[in-house]
Amino acid sequence: MDDYHVDFDDVLPLAGEFGRYQWLLFFALAPFCFNLVFVYFMQFFMTLEPNHWCLVPELLEANLTSEERKNLSIPIGSAGFSKCQVYDVDYKTLLQEGFTSADPSWPVKDCSQWEYDFSTTGNFPTIVSELNWVCDRSWYGTLAQSVFFLGAIVGGIICGWAADKYGRVPVLVATNLIGAICSLLTATAWSLGEFLVYRFLIGLAFDNIFVMMYVLAIEYVGPKHRTLVANLSIALFYTAGTVLLPWYMVLIGDWRIASVASGFPMILTCTLYWILPESARWLLTQGRVDETVEILKKIAEVNGKKIPEKVLMDMKRSAIEENSASPDEPSQEDWNASFLDLLKTPRLRRNTLIICFMWMLLTLVYDGHVRNVMNLPLDVFVSFTVASATELPADLLVVFFLDRWGRRWFLFVALVLSGVLSILTCAFPATSIGIPVLAILGRFCVNIAFNIGLQYASEVLPTVVRAQGVAVVHIMGYVAGLLSPLVVFIGTINTIIPLVILGVASIISGSISLGLPETLHRDLPQTIDDGEKFGRDQSFCDFPCIADRKPSPPLSLGEIGQQPSFIRPRLRQRASVRGETYRSTLIKHRMEVVYLPAAI
Repeated sequence: MDDYHVDFDDVLPLAGEFGRYQWLLFFALAPFCFNLVFVYFMQFFMTLEPNHWCLVPELLEANLTSEERKNLSIPIGSAGFSKCQVYDVDYKTLLQEGFTSADPSWPVKDCSQWEYDFSTTGNFPTIVSELNWVCDRSWYGTLAQSVFFLGAIVGGIICGWAADKYGRVPVLVATNLIGAICSLLTATAWSLGEFLVYRFLIGLAFDNIFVMMYVLAIEYVGPKHRTLVANLSIALFYTAGTVLLPWYMVLIGDWRIASVASGFPMILTCTLYWILPESARWLLTQGRVDETVEILKKIAEVNGKKIPEKVLMDMKRSAIEENSASPDEPSQEDWNASFLDLLKTPRLRRNTLIICFMWMLLTLVYDGHVRNVMNLPLDVFVSFTVASATELPADLLVVFFLDRWGRRWFLFVALVLSGVLSILTCAFPATSIGIPVLAILGRFCVNIAFNIGLQYASEVLPTVVRAQGVAVVHIMGYVAGLLSPLVVFIGTINTIIPLVILGVASIISGSISLGLPETLHRDLPQTIDDGEKFGRDQSFCDFPCIADRKPSPPLSLGEIGQQPSFIRPRLRQRASVRGETYRSTLIKHRMEVVYLPAAI
């Protein structure tokens, strides 16, 4: 028995892979999903630009209606009443002389004050209307969103390091606390500088405010159930949050109060510090074996199971022997590999660059579609809700078909179809209902692609550098996210241009993804050398859904008889389970044995 290595994944089946404990963790994801929605999308509604025109105090004092004021003071162009210019005349004299409409030959000047029509923004003022971020200052909101993504880049680097040094739960609590404090502070902003500082700080918490909890929930679930937990949590909780957020803003009716209210759920989730389990794999790498054992015992207790003491003792022994690698495992040099090792060999370098570029474009397209609903010829709250609701069917489609159709062609079709739908909006007039219909269908396809792409990188990159590689890929996505607000801002010139840009980017992203190897039903690369060789046996036209799959040869009776009744050899990790995550730089996927109940 001492020849066997026993790790956390071997013992988890005895504690229960998907029982009451895992269901509690699943539902614990809900508040963190909602927090992510607040952090990610709140600014979208804070910086909505109401319909506006120049304010003329003399006309306002004369008790004229808004239409009468505009008819007398605002120049009319091809797009309707001007938003940034007013006639430069003596309005008191015009009123005395009985004028009710303007003469187009009158001189004009730029506005210094504005009137706002809040019916287009949920009937509540935004920071744009309060601080007059319109006309020559209309780019302030776009700048703030780019600063948010800049904070996300810094936060991704800092939180990744902190999670490996201090643990997942402390980082989870810290990021939610940062999000809460910055949400409260955002409500006090009365200048661009203040708002940018708070948006940068809240960007530090973005993604990490949810990801650490997501990883914990996945880690304590058996492999065959990770598809359900990973995707159903996003499909249900994230979709519910995004669908409800617009109406939450309308119900509260004030962007400052809404910002304050969004901070309280984040504060409450910080109390879970005393309830949530720490990452078992991280604890083992820190030599805190006894804490891991207590977590496993707690899981077993809640699930109504009991782990044999012999098994727990073997896991303790194996943790002590962790540094001694077998001939079939990656060498110490491999485990010390860094992201730069991905760029040293030609095939692995090509795959890495393709993944980075593909993910950058995919992030740009996804975030661009999210924000471009403000440019669609529909009520922004309705279009945001409908577009967000596409997350649910997209996630479910991925759950049911990703492990049947594979990654590469599924990703390609989703991205190209999204691109074609977006570009087809050019065929419709600017006010046609066809534009939002095509744009929302394009968003649906992007949702599918985003879920596939989220997993693809973690499967193609070798295990020894997977965490570092995925972190860099995500940071590259944040860099691309800096550009998405600028793409959407172009919609103020022409509402179709952003969709065309997103469509072209989507098609390019899909096309280059075909350069990646298929990972479905394949042993995932463990070492740098594995990564260089991975996919060499595949042809361009390989389709996993029609390929012959030969099962692994069964063990001989002699081999089975030489092993304890509760042990069987573990197969190499295969890419056939949706939702597998690889975040820790120290996780080592052992392939020797897995414990099964003694009755087997």
